[in-house]
Amino acid sequence: MLKSSHSKKRKRPRFPLLAERFLFFMLRFNRWLRRGIIALLIVMVLLFGGLYYLKQQELPVSTISQSSQLVDRNGELLGFFHTGVNRRAVALNEISPYVQQATLAIEDRRFYSHFGFDLKGLARAVLVNISSLSAKQGASTLTQQLARNLYLTHEKTFERKIKEAVYTAQLEMKYSKDEILEMYLNQIYYGHGAYGIEAAARYYFNKGANELSLAESTMLVGIPKGPKYYSPLNNMHNAKRRQSLILQAMVDNGYISEQQKEAAYNEVLSFTTYEETESASDASYFKDYVINEAIHKLGIDEQLLYEGGVTIYTTLDHTMQQLAEQKVAEGIPSSSEQQAALVAIDPRNGHIKAMVGGRSYEQNQFNRTTATTRQPGSTFKPILYATALGQRKLTVMSTFKSEPTVFTYDEGRKTYEPQNYGDKYVNDFIAMRKAIASSDNIYAVHAMMEVGPEAVIDTARKLGITSKLEAVPSLALGSSPISPLEMASAYGVFANQGIYYKPTSILKVVNKQGKTIYEADYEPQAVLSEEEAFLMTSLLEDVFEVGGTAHRVQSIIHRPVAGKSGTTPVDAWMIGYTPELSAAVWVGYDKDRYLTVAEAHRAAPIFAHFIEDALKDVPPKMFPIPEGITAVYIDEATGLLASEACPSEHLEYFLDGTQPTQYCEPQPEPLEPEGVNVPQELELKDHKSYRNWWEQIKQWWLN
Repeated sequence: MLKSSHSKKRKRPRFPLLAERFLFFMLRFNRWLRRGIIALLIVMVLLFGGLYYLKQQELPVSTISQSSQLVDRNGELLGFFHTGVNRRAVALNEISPYVQQATLAIEDRRFYSHFGFDLKGLARAVLVNISSLSAKQGASTLTQQLARNLYLTHEKTFERKIKEAVYTAQLEMKYSKDEILEMYLNQIYYGHGAYGIEAAARYYFNKGANELSLAESTMLVGIPKGPKYYSPLNNMHNAKRRQSLILQAMVDNGYISEQQKEAAYNEVLSFTTYEETESASDASYFKDYVINEAIHKLGIDEQLLYEGGVTIYTTLDHTMQQLAEQKVAEGIPSSSEQQAALVAIDPRNGHIKAMVGGRSYEQNQFNRTTATTRQPGSTFKPILYATALGQRKLTVMSTFKSEPTVFTYDEGRKTYEPQNYGDKYVNDFIAMRKAIASSDNIYAVHAMMEVGPEAVIDTARKLGITSKLEAVPSLALGSSPISPLEMASAYGVFANQGIYYKPTSILKVVNKQGKTIYEADYEPQAVLSEEEAFLMTSLLEDVFEVGGTAHRVQSIIHRPVAGKSGTTPVDAWMIGYTPELSAAVWVGYDKDRYLTVAEAHRAAPIFAHFIEDALKDVPPKMFPIPEGITAVYIDEATGLLASEACPSEHLEYFLDGTQPTQYCEPQPEPLEPEGVNVPQELELKDHKSYRNWWEQIKQWWLN
């Protein structure tokens, strides 16, 4: 039988087919695996390359400003200044641990374990928000918040999110966790214009961030969530609810116990804003003066000064400043509209120790200690007499007649007729010592005509007076306006044995990185000889003795002091010094209102009380007598050397070579008229004693 041509085909075994398919799959899988591995490697290279690139790139310049601060000579804080943003950065170790723990517990509990992005926290937040169908929970880390606040706006755009991620990564790569936490706590807003924990601590509790208690810390940490909503000054109920939440978070994270939580929550906090404490004694006039000096005299950039977080170390003595403010307040009745100014300088270095520019900075910010608008009156006379003594044209025993006098000047084209206070004159010849003690105007103008106004102006310039001075005879009586600061500095030269130091308010300026960008280095200048300075001091000491214009306050000051008072119809001055302190006091009205006698007498007591209390812990010190001074006993009636015939206890000082060389000779006895009986008591009366007694009576009347 023939086989059919369509015989059945032999079946192929299944195993080889499966093997082929598996082999084909493996070939394709290996191809995709290789591609995947290659892609993964590329991604990793790009990722790490990108991170490396970001690490090498600089972060954007932050525009966040930082408050600068003023401190006194002892490092005590005087206050902050800024352009509307109150922020002061401090190191992490200067922030209370409670603040750090509370912030981490409520804001970012895994801060020290993540790399800037908390994926676990993000997943949890997504689940919570999906389940509640609302954005109840956020997942931003502290680093992300810092990046957003430093470099970005708060707009919700995809581009901003990308930038935030980039800056977050850069922050994590460039800074340690502690540095990021420090920056965060110094940057975050705590309401009421306070940026950073230091500013917040001082605003709410008037203390540093390192002094905050657990209760205070948790109260402040709750504010940034909603500064208006959670501020204890706006809504205490909301603030306490937020504080309770933070305290519980600290318990959950093991930072505090339940007992600590309860105690902190129940603690009654006392809020005292910084502005309230600052107004009590804040040296505001001095602060304004320092800032003006830093910008206009030292050339420090204004933006750096207000926004760069610099520290200005000043010369101010805070205790002395408080005393100055107190004495000015006590020296003028509260109901009076009269103004006052006081400035004190250490003559040994020119450091300004106290400055009160007016009775109330809040009512009037005009600083009268630096104003060149008021005539110094007779307080200018020591500059005139220093010129005369230095030229050796006059000595302390040179005499002029105190009587109404018309002076001619400008080559006879002009006349000047000064008057003594109260139009009272001795009508006799007086020496320089008496003239300066009694503030005789006629003597002063005689001296001015003797030495010339130009020479006096030259001396004033050497003493640091830069105000405009008119070269006229009335300059002798202080007719050209000069600031109290200039006058206190000039008198300081007499106190410092002829050495002038420029008035200094700033010791150094340090930027926020701790680098000194300015340091004071003023060279002293010898502008008077030691002998000339001592003679002026010797003369000015008599102003506080009986017969002197400031003898009324002699009992207040229990140490050697020299000075000069001065009055005009609208101004009253008292300027004086000890070896350690030179001070100027001015009283008057801003609108040139005439002073009563009582109002004019307020300057000297303010000066005396301030000097005595400011130096109460400093032992009294005599003014040293230099070698070039000759001391001799003088007969006051003749101005000659005392002798056996004219004994005298009046010791007078002279520059070597200017002292009298002739001795007093006895005066012939006057002949008694015949037929006139002279009472026995008058015969026995010592003429000199009588003259001294009469001079004291007249001086008492004049004063």
